[in-house]
Amino acid sequence: MQAILCCICQNSCIFLHPELPTWLPISWGLLILTIQAHVPSLKPPACISVNINSPCQEVGGAQAVMLFAGLYLVALGVGGIKGSLPPHGAEQFDETTPQGRKQRSSFFNYYVCCLSCGALIAVTLVVWVEDHKGWQWGFGISTATILASIPVFLLGSPTYRTKVPAGSPITTMLKVLTAAVYNTCSAWIARNTVMSKSPAYTAETREGEDSEAKGKVPNHSLTESLKFLDRAANNEHNHSMLKCTERQVEEVKIVLRILPIFMSTMMLNCCLAQLSTFSVQQAATMNTMIGSLKVPPASLPVFPVIFIIILAPVYSHVILPFARKITKTEMGITHLQRIGTGLVLSMVGMVVAALVEMKRKKVATDSELLNSEEPLPITFLWVALQYLFLGSADLFTLAGTMEFFFTEAPSSMRSLATALSWASLAMGYYLSSVLVSIVNDVTGAYRHRPWLLGSNLNYYHLERFYWLMCVLSGLNFLHYLFWANRYKYRSMEPNQ
Repeated sequence: MQAILCCICQNSCIFLHPELPTWLPISWGLLILTIQAHVPSLKPPACISVNINSPCQEVGGAQAVMLFAGLYLVALGVGGIKGSLPPHGAEQFDETTPQGRKQRSSFFNYYVCCLSCGALIAVTLVVWVEDHKGWQWGFGISTATILASIPVFLLGSPTYRTKVPAGSPITTMLKVLTAAVYNTCSAWIARNTVMSKSPAYTAETREGEDSEAKGKVPNHSLTESLKFLDRAANNEHNHSMLKCTERQVEEVKIVLRILPIFMSTMMLNCCLAQLSTFSVQQAATMNTMIGSLKVPPASLPVFPVIFIIILAPVYSHVILPFARKITKTEMGITHLQRIGTGLVLSMVGMVVAALVEMKRKKVATDSELLNSEEPLPITFLWVALQYLFLGSADLFTLAGTMEFFFTEAPSSMRSLATALSWASLAMGYYLSSVLVSIVNDVTGAYRHRPWLLGSNLNYYHLERFYWLMCVLSGLNFLHYLFWANRYKYRSMEPNQ
């Protein structure tokens, strides 16, 4: 959600580069966390207790304020960078030429690939440094890296194509929606007033007034969809602050048409949330040895990251050229087809996750290790299978949604629209937490054991939860198909 807020600010203000202000909060936040991790008096008290069940001392006062200030500044900065860098990078390509559009499509693939490369370094090198050298070193490396990235970014300033912001997209949307409602209510009030004052008011009279009202709105450039917004372009009785152009009305129509696609991607991100929660717990009960190397369960996110790093260039240089040759089209695979592929892969990933959990519990039962903390005689690489499908789904959907929102959104709203991809990710994770709570409340009714509650994962009904996620993903896919089949790309609309 921070990505959307930052993009609103960046679309409303003029900077040398709209991305630069987003570096400030993340730099300050990491610097605060580094200082707190280094200075003993600012650290939280050590958790030393004789009784293992007694809670640690809670952090409060200035220490808590400093900690949360650093965390929220980092979150704000990361949201701004992720929301502004993709549209800035995509603006560098000439969308009026086929070659430029192909390069822009590859850019989004490699953008996700570079994010994965950074994540790979974070979950391997930085985590190792924090475990063996201290948290201050891990935060220090992150702070130095983000500060070093600023001059690297500025090196390309002479060649960047920078778009000067002009107004806020939120202001435009609110103005059009308010004007449409205002004009609709005004027309309804005027019609009722005429009907009450004129006994001779007939259907023919009403049709004549409707025709006259329609004639006041030139429809030569207004599309047929969402026609209720056309009233916003009738500025005859509007307040000066509510005067809208036909272009502004069309821009709001475009944003409203892509919202159902945005809503359809939340369930996929809800599935992705399981990779950092239950999947890690599953791996913790299994054999995590690879030869003589013991892999910590927290390092499992390495698998989807590696899959994305491998798949991104394969998609750009193998799959897309092959698809273009088969379909004989410039895109090869449309944005909506790509998003749909990711949704299907997420369903497959949930099926695999359910089957792996059933196998894990069977091994635990057969080995009589249900109540033991001893690792099960089954390799944790079985869990990597669901990471394969869900990591691939993430690449298809994340890159697909960013390119789709950027391509379809009006030029004045591209930053805001592209940030919807990250808003979907955040809302998907929130949805996951809500879904787990609902499942536990429902299944725990009438003195039954909740599916996802307890200290022993072997007594969870995690496989049922995964099957539920699969069913919900299937219903979400049908919802996506409903809107995707009715969506018309801007290039296909006659008035664009």
